[in-house]
Amino acid sequence: MTPPLPGPRLFRRSLSASLSVALAAAGTAAAVVLAGAPPAQAAAVPAPSPVGISGRGATVPFKEQEAEYAATNGSLIGPNRLYGTLPSEASGRQAVTLDAAGEYVEFTLTAPANAMTFRYSLPDNAAGTGRDASLDLRINGSSLKSVPVTSKYGWYYGGYPFNNNPGDTNPHHFYDETRTMFGSTLAAGTKVRLQVTSTAASPTFTIDLADFEQVAAPIGKPSGALDVVSDFGADPSGAADSTAKIQAAVDAGRTQGKEVYIPQGTFKVQDHIVVDKVTLRGAGPWYSVLTGRHPTDRSKAVGVYGKYAAQGGSSNVSLKDFAIIGDIREREDNDQVNAIGGAMSNSVVDNVWMQHTKCGAWMDGPMDNFTIRNSRILDQTADGVNFHYGVTNSTVTNTFVRNTGDDGLAMWAENVPNVKNKFTFNTVILPILANNIVTYGGKDITISDNVMSDTITNGGGLHIANRYPGVNSGQGTAVSGTHTAARNTLIRTGNNDYNWRFGVGAIWFSGLNEPINNATINITDSEVLDSSYAAIHLIEGASNGLHFDNIKIDGAGTYALQIQAPGTASFNKVVATHIAQSNPIHNCVGSGFQITQGTGNSGWYANPPACTGVWPDPVWTNGGVPGGGNPTDPTDPTDPTDPTDPPEETGNLAQGRPITETSHADVYGAGNAVDGNTNSYWESRNNAFPQSVTVDLGAAKAVKRLVLKLPPASAWGTRTQTIGVTGSTDNSTYNSLKAATGYTFNPASGNTATVSLTGTPVRYLRLTFTANTGWPAGQLSELEAYTS
Repeated sequence: MTPPLPGPRLFRRSLSASLSVALAAAGTAAAVVLAGAPPAQAAAVPAPSPVGISGRGATVPFKEQEAEYAATNGSLIGPNRLYGTLPSEASGRQAVTLDAAGEYVEFTLTAPANAMTFRYSLPDNAAGTGRDASLDLRINGSSLKSVPVTSKYGWYYGGYPFNNNPGDTNPHHFYDETRTMFGSTLAAGTKVRLQVTSTAASPTFTIDLADFEQVAAPIGKPSGALDVVSDFGADPSGAADSTAKIQAAVDAGRTQGKEVYIPQGTFKVQDHIVVDKVTLRGAGPWYSVLTGRHPTDRSKAVGVYGKYAAQGGSSNVSLKDFAIIGDIREREDNDQVNAIGGAMSNSVVDNVWMQHTKCGAWMDGPMDNFTIRNSRILDQTADGVNFHYGVTNSTVTNTFVRNTGDDGLAMWAENVPNVKNKFTFNTVILPILANNIVTYGGKDITISDNVMSDTITNGGGLHIANRYPGVNSGQGTAVSGTHTAARNTLIRTGNNDYNWRFGVGAIWFSGLNEPINNATINITDSEVLDSSYAAIHLIEGASNGLHFDNIKIDGAGTYALQIQAPGTASFNKVVATHIAQSNPIHNCVGSGFQITQGTGNSGWYANPPACTGVWPDPVWTNGGVPGGGNPTDPTDPTDPTDPTDPPEETGNLAQGRPITETSHADVYGAGNAVDGNTNSYWESRNNAFPQSVTVDLGAAKAVKRLVLKLPPASAWGTRTQTIGVTGSTDNSTYNSLKAATGYTFNPASGNTATVSLTGTPVRYLRLTFTANTGWPAGQLSELEAYTS
């Protein structure tokens, strides 16, 4: 079968590497390790667990135990939510580090189990290629086996989309998971120990948690099914490439109307298996494993894909009872190296284990009636699931998601509407970047009965937004209809955005592309527990039609409400306790945010609200801010004076600020011009001058200097762009700050141009491009604005 065409590339927010974390390397077996965080003590009581909440989240087959509450002679790390530290990425923000032979973590089984999965971290090596080691698995004091562990699937550096170079800044994504079976069922009360036998291969072993389960016996071949081994010669040992033989079995299954069975074994698959009108099932995800990657073409790897919509799409597919465990060690957004992808209408993914791929499932529509259920998605370099343009009437339910490199569960209505999709009864833990659950645009969306916990950076627990390319009302892709977020529990969600340098709320809304005006958004019957910063947050353009009913807020690191954009919201039976700030509302848009109060509210309202011009340090229920200071960089406290939206005054005023455009080409939106990354850029529609970008500085600022940049690569030849600068205090009347002038961008001198201004206070800065000698469009990788 012809392989599917490459789908649209995964395009995410570009991030600046504003956080610098110390690294150390020593000798030929050098380890990349994090600089020691200030010491912290365990919480007096266990932090709230996201697993096993009655009636919420996925019903999982395992019992989870946290290392910090197990028996150990190792060293407790955390609690700590500082991005770039080991405990910040641990479940509950605590873990145990073992750094000497004989050190251990010992768990006591609370129910019979024959298998375990444990989450751990090893330091990187000096080359950034990772290290291999092992831990001794001991049962009631006796050694059972040596369990291999590795750091090859962790440790990313630099700015988005990140790299594997330890010499760069911003190390993160420290943890991985491995699984093993005991060979027999162990009774409740059995002691299961992970113990270090040597530190020769790794100087430290950090244990986060262990999941213990009773795995059922293998599922036999269904009557009449085709067997990929006995009928088509696939190799269950994993020695030979089985791609073509499994594909042949799948094609025969479709033609003959028979199920296709993957028996016990590990099968090397080096490219997509393309499915259409067929059932592909295994003996169970602990027994039937598809794995592998092409030895020379690294853009090809194991994955089960439907045909893309341009090829007609696939339909009536059933994937069940097997695992896809890849070998993806880097993030390359152009590569289709996801566990599941393409377009599959009227199809089901059931009880599939997805690990070490780029995304668990990146589904490119248009497609309809697709379901993922009863599955596990672990250790991804990007999203857990993304329903990407034109996905309708589709669902993710009863699925457990942990340690994704980007959004845990996402819907992105890029250019084609997403309609009537649902995320229900899922547990989403530890997205390393961005949000636990998000919908970018979409109509009539339901997000209900989920558990979200431990957001790491640059995102919140639940996000509803008109953000990212292709989300707008003109194409019918903006947030519209009725969005229902009901009966969700959020634990330790939201965190610092290291571009904005302030916190993102647990539940947050954005009208970046355009205001949210045409939707009713109902947030009901939910709990926000121990939020890292604000519980509820509005930013980047108006969000209207919000309704909060029966909401419990228990613990917020800063405010109950953080209002940085206009909007309208009603509140009924919203009760907030343990809010860190004495004034629970930060609101500097004043009457631009309209509150309608019902009955039963308490603890979150104040009049007047806070508008101090300074973002306070968060105070967390489970541990404070080690060392005090700014949670992003304790040595560099901000001193903002702008009461509306206070990033620091002395630096680049434009970075991370809301920005609009007259147009953009392809994926080169204006947000790239304020993301701190010179390798991303805005480009206007071609052959259509004049074009402009407008950045909102939040309040009037005396801007005296602009620095304009293009990507520094030599491939960008010298060019002159004619640019005029205007400014406004109200985004209505604009006055000239600098007449249209030709600015030369030369890669030999950094592709940078400087514009001197008089310091007239303006809130809105507009750059208008009328000519470009190098390309028929306005182009800009960074717009920087300074007061000196």
